[in-house]
Amino acid sequence: MSNIRHTPEAPTTVRELAPGELIDAHRHDDHQIIYAGSGVVAVTTDAGTWFAPGTRAIWVPAGCVHAHRAHGHLALHLLGLPARTNPLGLDAPTVLAVGPLLRELILACTRDPHDDSPEHRRLRAVLLDQLRASPQQPVQLPAPSDPRLAAVCDLLHHDPADPRGLAELASEAGAGERTLSRLFRRDLGMTFPQWRTQLRLYHALRMLADGTPVTSVAHRCGWSSTSAFIDVFRRAHGYTPGTHNRRD
Repeated sequence: MSNIRHTPEAPTTVRELAPGELIDAHRHDDHQIIYAGSGVVAVTTDAGTWFAPGTRAIWVPAGCVHAHRAHGHLALHLLGLPARTNPLGLDAPTVLAVGPLLRELILACTRDPHDDSPEHRRLRAVLLDQLRASPQQPVQLPAPSDPRLAAVCDLLHHDPADPRGLAELASEAGAGERTLSRLFRRDLGMTFPQWRTQLRLYHALRMLADGTPVTSVAHRCGWSSTSAFIDVFRRAHGYTPGTHNRRD
């Protein structure tokens, strides 16, 4: 990432972003919680992309260079926390589960960021307690550094429904199947099937946020049937894809 902005204080605010709108690469001296009140937010760093609908939030640690992209009409809730306040002890971007109570606390704390009343301070204290209890979720697309691995990942980004296995894809990348399998585990921390599932879920979220019908999303993202897609999506995100745009 080039032309990186440095904004020492991570803002606490709400921003409305149009589909596809970007917030360019920047960093803060504070931690930040990023939450999509509507739409889907994708946060990208040099290490990869983290993505979250309304049942998830993204923790970005102090000093981490990151950029945002909106999928669908995004109500972006940003909550800054001082560098000394790290309820989960996290030093890398992480996706967290957001239940109904944590959601309402994030909405309340970002709607009136300048409120310093005792009531508002108590809300923030409860929010920190809820963060400590929030399960971490493996909702990330790591960025490949090896050019052979990047070639395979680019092919599937272009067409997530590509049905070819790793052996067939390897021939286009100029590497053997065993080599690529080892690279997925070493560089991306997951197997090829696990990475492909994360890729397909990411593209599914993007398409759903843009209003694409569930059946079309299932087909375009490579699931064998709509019911198989619904099952994987529900287990990953905690709700069915048909209700995605009715959660706000």
